[in-house]
Amino acid sequence: MNENAEREPAHYLLIDFEATCSDDGSLPRQHMEIIEIGAVMVETASLRVVDEFQCFVRPVRHPRLTAFCTTLTTIGQADVDAAPGFAEAAAALKAWRAAYPDLIWGSWGDYDRNQLRQDCEFHRVPDPVGAAHRNIKRLFAQREGSGRKFGLDGGVRRARLEFAGTHHRGIDDARNIARLLPYALGRAEFPRERR
Repeated sequence: MNENAEREPAHYLLIDFEATCSDDGSLPRQHMEIIEIGAVMVETASLRVVDEFQCFVRPVRHPRLTAFCTTLTTIGQADVDAAPGFAEAAAALKAWRAAYPDLIWGSWGDYDRNQLRQDCEFHRVPDPVGAAHRNIKRLFAQREGSGRKFGLDGGVRRARLEFAGTHHRGIDDARNIARLLPYALGRAEFPRERR
């Protein structure tokens, strides 16, 4: 084994966050808050999903979800009103993740990493993941080789899979990222493109 090669972790923690949002500029990007944590634990050796974590989160900056946000995510006001705050949700994620000490976490792009950092800073909460991050979207695009940047639904289509669940729901998006991980890591061949 090449000593300079990066050692693979025992697990990949794939996370997708949904956050407060608007389509009319009423909610600035820097005021968005996580409202759902969707996380899937994948065993690196088999690329099999071994555990899942899902939690809604109650926002405080803009506690009322916009109609755009509820339509996009299918997360209702009642879901977040009954949810724990970010500090409690982050503690639950950290406690769940602690059973898997050797991991790298990944997300589809850098948005989730940046949103987590923003929420941790705002709520003065330490990073509950505490591991290196990999941009699975970038790895997928590099392996695919066409130079295209795929949204998650486009990546699923490129692998000739059907999207499982509801797009823009954290747990379902995390599950679909797990389905694309073999392609991103070069362990599955991309189907030939139809002409």
